[in-house]
Amino acid sequence: MNHFDKLPEFEKEFKRLGNKYPSLSSDLKSFEGIISQWPAGIGANFTTLHHSPDVKIMKARLACKSLRGRSMRVIYAFHDKKITFVYIEIYFKGDKENEDRERIKEYLGNLK
Repeated sequence: MNHFDKLPEFEKEFKRLGNKYPSLSSDLKSFEGIISQWPAGIGANFTTLHHSPDVKIMKARLACKSLRGRSMRVIYAFHDKKITFVYIEIYFKGDKENEDRERIKEYLGNLK
């Protein structure tokens, strides 16, 4: 059984975006089904940002029905030994160009 956690920053972003894009909650549930089977994702919609024996940080496209053919970006960590996923960041590519590298560094620093 997989476990999904969210950073507080992710929660705020998700709530704000969920108000604007009503399908986001169900889209994330569908996404969780995919990464439960393939934690590092499958295909060109997944990019590895960090890889170590304990954790992988992944950037993925999240199909959002409310965006009609466009997608959100989700940054998440997969902890292989604990079978735990932690959502780090979510954003719409039209609003923000790239992921928050400082937030990823801070997350990895807090693991030590």
